Amino acid sequence: MALTARRRRAAHAARNSLNVLLIMCLLLKTCELKSANTSKPNILLIMADDLGIGDLGCYGNNTLRTPNIDRLAEEGVRLTQHLAAAPLCTPSRAAFLTGRHAFRSGMDATDGYRALQWNAGSGGLPQNETTFARILQRQGYTTGLIGKWHQGINCASRNDHCHHPLHHGFDYFYGMPFTLVNDCHPDRPPALDAGLRAKLWLSTQIMALGVLTVVAGKACRLISVSWRLVLSVATLVLLFFTSWYASFGFVRRWNCILMRNHEVTEQPMALERAASLVLKEAVSFLARNKHGPFLLFVSLLHVHVPLVTTERFLGKSQHGLYGDNVEEMDWLVGEILNAVETHGLKNTTFTYFTSDHGGHLEARDGHVQLGGWNGIYRGGKGMAGWEGGIRVPGIFRWPGVLPAGRVIHEPTSLMDVFPTVVQLAGGQVPQDRVIDGRSLLPLLRGDAEHSAHEFLFHYCGQYLHAARWHDKDSGRLWKVHYTTPRFHPEGAGACHSRSVCPCSGAGVTHHDPPLLFDLSEDPSEARPLSPDAGPLYHEAVARVGRAVREHRRSLRPAPEQLSFWNVVWKPWLQPCCGPFPFCACSRDADPRET
Repeated sequence: MALTARRRRAAHAARNSLNVLLIMCLLLKTCELKSANTSKPNILLIMADDLGIGDLGCYGNNTLRTPNIDRLAEEGVRLTQHLAAAPLCTPSRAAFLTGRHAFRSGMDATDGYRALQWNAGSGGLPQNETTFARILQRQGYTTGLIGKWHQGINCASRNDHCHHPLHHGFDYFYGMPFTLVNDCHPDRPPALDAGLRAKLWLSTQIMALGVLTVVAGKACRLISVSWRLVLSVATLVLLFFTSWYASFGFVRRWNCILMRNHEVTEQPMALERAASLVLKEAVSFLARNKHGPFLLFVSLLHVHVPLVTTERFLGKSQHGLYGDNVEEMDWLVGEILNAVETHGLKNTTFTYFTSDHGGHLEARDGHVQLGGWNGIYRGGKGMAGWEGGIRVPGIFRWPGVLPAGRVIHEPTSLMDVFPTVVQLAGGQVPQDRVIDGRSLLPLLRGDAEHSAHEFLFHYCGQYLHAARWHDKDSGRLWKVHYTTPRFHPEGAGACHSRSVCPCSGAGVTHHDPPLLFDLSEDPSEARPLSPDAGPLYHEAVARVGRAVREHRRSLRPAPEQLSFWNVVWKPWLQPCCGPFPFCACSRDADPRET
C-alpha cells in the first residue's frame, strides 16, 4: 500500500511538473512571438514619384481609385502633415536616405541645376554620407533597392560606382539609376536640360550666321581673309554643333537604362515593360528574404512623366493619362502588399508609403494636365515654401504594434524615416554629424502627443524660402514665408513658362516683412496675416526668426554635387553595355519577345 501511495504521489508530481513545463513553454512561446513582432521587424518602404497628396482616396480624393493604398491607411497610421525636405527628386531622396537636409551633403544647388541630369555625371550622394540602408546592413538586415535611384553612379571612371546603391548600404539593386524623363519616350518631345539646349542652339545659330557673313563678305571682296581660315572656322562650328547635338540626341540611350547591381541589363529600356519588371523584382526579393530581417525600398517610377501606362489601365480613370497612371501605381502597391501577406510577413513587417514631393503642376501637354493634384494646398513640385510642393502622403502599417485607423495631425518630415528605421533595427544614428530627422516611433505608437519637431525649415536649392513653428502650448501652426516664386501667368498657381519655378533671381519675390500664415486655420495659405494685426504677428515672426538664426549656426559648407562640372555629361563615365557609343542590350527581355 505504501509503495502504491508513493507511486501515486510521484505520478501526481510528474504531472504537475509537466503542466508547469507546458505553461512555461507557452509563456516563453508567447514572449517569443511578441518579441518577434516588436524587435527587428522587416521594413518595406514604398515611395511614389511626383504623386500629389490630393491624388489618394484616403487623403480626400473621391474620383481616383486607390483601394490598396487606402487599405494600407485603414490598417495603419496616416499622417496629414508629412513634409518632404526638398521639392525635387534628387535632393528630396538624398534627405530621405540620410535623415539630413540635402545641402548638408552638397546634394542641393545654389544656382542652376537642382537635380542630376545624366547617368554620366560625376555628382552624386557622397561616399562619406551614411544612409539608413548602411546602418541596417550592419545590424544584420538584407537590404534591397528596387526602382529609381537618381543619386549618381560614378565619380572618375565608368566602373568605380562610387555613388551607386551598392556603395551606400544596399546589398541588391535593380532599377533605373536615373529617372524617367520625356526623352525616354520615342514619341514625346525632348525635355532634358531644355534651357541649356536652347542656349546651345542659339549659340550655334549665331556662330553659323557669323560664318555665313564672313563668306558673303569674302565673296563680295569686302573682307580680306583666306578661304582656309573661313573653312577652319566653319569646321569648328560644325564640330561644336555635332558634339552637343549628338549627346542630347542620345539621351534615351544614355539615361533611360536598367541595371542589376553593377551590370546594365537594358539599354535603352523598354518603357512598356518597366513596371512589370520592377514588380517582378520586388516580389522576388520578398520571396528570397522572407526569413528576414530585410529592408526593401521600392522606389516606384510612377507617376513621373511620360506616364507610361500599360493597356490594362489606359482610359480607365476619370482623369486621363495621369489618372490611369495613378490607378496602375495603386495596383502595383497592392501586388507588393499581397506578396507580403502570401509569405506570412504582414504582422512582422513595418510598411511605409509616401511620395518624394508634391505633384508637378507645370507638366502639361497643351491644355491637358499631366501632373498631380495637391488637394487644397497651394503650389507644387519645385516650390519649397508652398505646401503643395512639400506636403506628401505618410502612411505606416505594423499590425499589432501601431494602432489601425489612427490619423495624426502633427508636423513630420521624410527625414524622420531615417532615425525611425534605425531605431527599429536596433542601430544608432551617427553622432558625428547633424541629423535633422527625429524618430516617429513615439508618435506612431501613441506614446507621445506631439511631434519632436518644434520648427521645420523649407529650402529651395540652398535658399531658405520658409519655416514653420508648431506652438505646442496653443496648438497653432505658424508658417513664415521669406521668398515665394512668381507664378506665370499671374494668378496661375504655377510657373507655366518653365518646367519648374526657380529658387532665386528675377523669378522670385522676397518678402519684407515676411508673409505669415496660420496653417491651423488656413492650410491653403490663402489669407496672409497683416503686420497690423497686432502683437501676434510680430511674436510669431520673431520666434521663427530666432529659430532660423539658431538653425543657420549648424550649417557647414559641403562640396557641391550639382555644380555644372559635376552635372555635365562625361563620356568616360557613361554606363554602357555593348560597344560605346552604340550601347545596346536587353538582357532581361522575355525570350518570346526576342
